[in-house]
Amino acid sequence: MATPSINELPSTTETLTPSQHPTNITPTPNEPLSMETSSSINELPSAAETLTPSDNTPDPVEPIPSSDNVEEAVGEKRKRADDVKDPWWKTSLCSYFRKEASCSHGSECKYAHGEEELRRKPNNTWDPTSVRGKKAKAMKMSEEEVKEKDDGEVMFTEQMMDSIDDDGDDSVVVDPLLTKCISHLPVKWQSDELKKYIGEQGVEFKSAKKRKGMFVGFVTFENAEQVQRCLENLEGKAVGNKNLKISDVLPRTNKNMNGTKKSVKSAREAVTPLADMSYADQLEQKRTSIGQFLKKLTRNARKACPNGSSLPEWVLTSRDRGGLSCELEGIIESPITNGYRNKCEFSVGLSIQGKPTVGFSLGNFSAGVTAVEEPVDCPNVSKIAFLYASIFQTFIEKSKLQVWNRFKHSGFWRQLTVREGRKPGVFSNEEDADSRIAEVMLMVQVCTTDSDEAEVATEFEEMAKAFAEGARASSPTLPLTVLVVQDHTGISNVAPPDAPLRLVPIPMLDNGTNQEQTNNVMTEARIHDYINNLRFSISPTAFFQVNTVTAEKLYSLAGDWADLGPNTLLFDVCCGTGTIGLTLAHRVGMVIGIEMNASAVSDAERNAKINGISNCKFICSKAEDVMSSLLKQYVGVSQIEEAKPPSNANEQIPSTEEMSNSEHVDVQKIQNPPPPQEEVENNEQKPQFENVVAIVDPPRSGLHPAVIKALRTHPRLRRLVYISCNPETLVANAIELCTPSFDEADKGNKSYRGNRKLGIAGLARRRAKSMPTSEPFKPVKAMAVDLFPHTDHCEMVMLLER
Repeated sequence: MATPSINELPSTTETLTPSQHPTNITPTPNEPLSMETSSSINELPSAAETLTPSDNTPDPVEPIPSSDNVEEAVGEKRKRADDVKDPWWKTSLCSYFRKEASCSHGSECKYAHGEEELRRKPNNTWDPTSVRGKKAKAMKMSEEEVKEKDDGEVMFTEQMMDSIDDDGDDSVVVDPLLTKCISHLPVKWQSDELKKYIGEQGVEFKSAKKRKGMFVGFVTFENAEQVQRCLENLEGKAVGNKNLKISDVLPRTNKNMNGTKKSVKSAREAVTPLADMSYADQLEQKRTSIGQFLKKLTRNARKACPNGSSLPEWVLTSRDRGGLSCELEGIIESPITNGYRNKCEFSVGLSIQGKPTVGFSLGNFSAGVTAVEEPVDCPNVSKIAFLYASIFQTFIEKSKLQVWNRFKHSGFWRQLTVREGRKPGVFSNEEDADSRIAEVMLMVQVCTTDSDEAEVATEFEEMAKAFAEGARASSPTLPLTVLVVQDHTGISNVAPPDAPLRLVPIPMLDNGTNQEQTNNVMTEARIHDYINNLRFSISPTAFFQVNTVTAEKLYSLAGDWADLGPNTLLFDVCCGTGTIGLTLAHRVGMVIGIEMNASAVSDAERNAKINGISNCKFICSKAEDVMSSLLKQYVGVSQIEEAKPPSNANEQIPSTEEMSNSEHVDVQKIQNPPPPQEEVENNEQKPQFENVVAIVDPPRSGLHPAVIKALRTHPRLRRLVYISCNPETLVANAIELCTPSFDEADKGNKSYRGNRKLGIAGLARRRAKSMPTSEPFKPVKAMAVDLFPHTDHCEMVMLLER
């Protein structure tokens, strides 16, 4: 019989009429389908496809084989099916499973039941109706959009171009026509790995260079023939799971080789990509984005639930909310949309034209973008911050010391941070906000490695003089309260909290003369700001919300959702300078703040004293080290902890050094908690709180797993308000907090592939399996808060209860 093409074969979910079955052959629906050698497995329809009757019309029928030959034919079919390395029947999700979460094919169904069973098709693609297939399609479309926008050139400076040459001679002029940038290289590679790989591909070259941490490398050639060979042999070549891309390196001018003007990304586009949209459209886009994260939480929670157990109610009812894990209440807009930042960090580097510049980087260093452009037309920057950046740029242009070069890991001037402190009161508009700026702190980041101490001291004096003169020359005069220098040697400008700081005296110019006077009024490096009429003292590296007026709305919302009262014990996790706990202290019985930055804890204690608040205690330590002990001390030992001691010793006994010198903390009591029996006997000596609430405001990386474990396993903690500047990590943490516990037998079975690259949500699902048996939280409601107008970023608040 002539075998019909695979596209004409019915799926196993179809019901064939009796006339379509040979009378002398018993149909076997679970048997693999036979196919011609020339037929492609990729042409096999998925189980979700429904063929019309016309599609099932067979070809002209040849004589039907006798029943004696059926067994032999079936065996031949199985043999050919076994020869297939990747069985195609696991490449599609069962259509019945999709609709009813069950299957009518029986226990021998060959289709996948769930994403975990799904396999790639022989052409390395996924079932297009699956979650993986949809993600792959979206990623492909995104890459195509980027490719259409990509002009094929990478923005570098002249200094970067010189540093590409392996000889280290900066006098050598590199020909841009003979220099190429290779993108999508492994970030762990360095120059030696790049040279070896290029040589293995049969490409001759003059020099090749790559820094660890970048996914781009730079290759120079002797002639055009070598460049052409590079394009032929390396363009699109697969390395790992990515394909190489060959690009031109943009020279110092912003013109193409033919002399035509080239469009270059501006600082406004890099820092405030939504600035050209109306604010109403920005809010709608951000609200929609937060809704997508809530849907992502629902999808991942389904996967994270133990097999055989019922899904949580909030997951089952998510379809009533359009897939959202909880109700999205809306978005809180910022009262001020322009110049709202009270802290601006300006990078110091070379512009595309090779000019020393104080501004914003036009891209990521890992992508090979090193150009820095002035903060022109960046609406989130205040006028005062912009003027100080301009003053500093004028100074470094005349300085004897070089600006920082991340590629060479050399230079002196690295970054300028402008922090502003405002007077109390309500701001009605941007002009009113600028007029209320009363204090300004300037922090200049430098790298003093291999620098002459005397020359550095002279430069600092000249810098202080330039800032003071520039402030007085402006109209109106710019406030200048304190000037600090931070010494940092790392490649990135993100310095550790303990990086050395130096207070630089600010010269006071009297009647236009050059007579210098030391500002004796300022004995410490700090400024002050106000939230809800509370005065906050801020040190150079302490965290403080950059949008003060919107932060007031954020903290008020968190307090309302936390359902606070006089009998409430509030844990302020990752408290920074204590802004959340102090603004809500009048609504609770006691506040316990936890922060790892020692200067921030010092500020928090100072802020409590300044504002006459006595029911707040602050502890300097990592939250994961002390959270469990604090819950025991102030609330009581949970049943889980009594039954089984913590696996991590740090959760039980925090170190003395990490506890800081806080006068509010009884270190001995925390280090050596009394036995459970003694705690019960002395229970009347401890403050009693009927309501225990935690408000967490972690960094972008989210909460540490040990903190999540302590929050989830303590039965007295019934309400949790999560404030996140990165909704991606909020989703990951919520997976561990809100999914049912696994049985002991399943906790050891991770059921994941060790070599598989998991995202943060996937890692959270894996960690959820080892979570101690405990009652999960459930997401109740969420709110978006726009702390960062004109940017893609948005704060997210979620209430969790149990």
